[in-house]
Amino acid sequence: MSKEAEIDMKDVELNEMDPEKQPMTGDVQAAGGEKNGTIKLKVPEEEVKFTGLSKEELMKVAGTPGWVRTRWALLVLFWLGWLGMLAGAIAIIVQAPRCKPIPKMNWWNEGPLYQISDLDAFSEGLEGVEAKLDEINKLKVKGLVLGPLHTVQADQPNTLNLQAIDPTKGTEKALTAVLEKAHKKGISVVLDLTPNYNGAVPWFNAADVGVLMEKVMAAAEYWLNLNVDGIKVSDLTVATNSVDWSKLQAALQSNGTDDAKKRLLMGVVKGISAEDVSQLVNTTGVDLVLSDLLVSKKGGVERIMAMDTLNSQQRNIGWGLGAAQRDQLSKQAMAPGLIRLYQLLLFTMPGTPVFTYGDEIGLRAVGAESPKMVWDIEKESVEGAAVNDTAEAERTERIAVRKWFKSLSDLRGKERSLLHGDYYPLFSSTSSLSFVRVWDQSERYITAVNWGSADELLALKLAPTEGVVLPEMAMVKLSTDADLEVDSSVSLDALTLKPGQAVLLQFPYMG
Repeated sequence: MSKEAEIDMKDVELNEMDPEKQPMTGDVQAAGGEKNGTIKLKVPEEEVKFTGLSKEELMKVAGTPGWVRTRWALLVLFWLGWLGMLAGAIAIIVQAPRCKPIPKMNWWNEGPLYQISDLDAFSEGLEGVEAKLDEINKLKVKGLVLGPLHTVQADQPNTLNLQAIDPTKGTEKALTAVLEKAHKKGISVVLDLTPNYNGAVPWFNAADVGVLMEKVMAAAEYWLNLNVDGIKVSDLTVATNSVDWSKLQAALQSNGTDDAKKRLLMGVVKGISAEDVSQLVNTTGVDLVLSDLLVSKKGGVERIMAMDTLNSQQRNIGWGLGAAQRDQLSKQAMAPGLIRLYQLLLFTMPGTPVFTYGDEIGLRAVGAESPKMVWDIEKESVEGAAVNDTAEAERTERIAVRKWFKSLSDLRGKERSLLHGDYYPLFSSTSSLSFVRVWDQSERYITAVNWGSADELLALKLAPTEGVVLPEMAMVKLSTDADLEVDSSVSLDALTLKPGQAVLLQFPYMG
């Protein structure tokens, strides 16, 4: 090789730099299109999986003294906690007051009974009753007492037919329709089979009672087979003296198993004492006795004494004001405001309240005829039409009375103290009275009414009775007195009621 060639080769070698000395920049293209400094590496993706301890490793660790002690400690803590909770539950159960067993209740004990003695005056016979069942149902009544419906002429026993409906009152088909619709609404139906209901005495005369009882018994069986829920007879003292009374009782009470709906044997008595009413209940087996004690006993002391006598038999006692005579309550409650007072009294007394149609609106009779029932009381006058101020005031009052009635009926159906609670007298005077209704751990209720013409100071005191204590204050639940506002608190030491006013007070159970 020549000397010039050697020099050239050296120049080439000097111009080429070693790869490791080349600048790490992206400006210089390397062979194959790659930029200097660019390195591409493929790193294999490796998934890290935790497989846990093997069985042998786990057993080895679990068997160490530390873990053994830990497991025993946790096990002991678990059982100590469980036993502690069990002991606490037992202590709560033992210390908690036991609930009083609910007494056996029949359907007529669960709400008011509603009498419709004059079907034409109520709403055009049996068909009218069926048409008005929706309105009746709003009153939360548990039973209708219809009639008497049978055919008979006053004081003429030879015309008596207890198994035939008076054509002026309706037909058997119409009665069946009433029964079906009423039962769907949970309302039972009782027929009044008092023989001589338009005559001088209910059973014609004493000599006819034996024969009449046989007819009543046959009629009872006939109507019960059509799903009537009970029968009612007036002048119970005469009926129970008949030798056939036990047969009538057996006919109503032979309706199968204990689970079957019980059929009501209801009787009416007038002019007898509370003691005699109690004896009738004890000796005759009658299911419900409706008396006129609230009419014959005018004073608060007498009325409280009657309740004292009969309160232990409350599931067999019916209370009404005019109902025993098939009259409206308004015939006895003449003064303004007394309608609501007596509604409150009847709904809260120990027993079954019995009303006559129209009592829910304070319907008043004019003369001896049955008053015509008033419907559509909430229908206002047409705009622009002449308004009779007296009629409008009467309509407004009827709306208020019905609202009051419905409130009481609803309350009695829900509150155990009012439904079947114990009764204790608190106060009585010539024209006022007060008592308390108590059931176990339920809310307690105090009724206080003054039907007199002057203010009455009621000192509400309870005789020492185990388990019942009156508080110093009670809350107003319902009131006819504007000065005793609902939900306000009043002192029980000195409660003043204005003339014709009533109040229902409430206080809680204090264990």
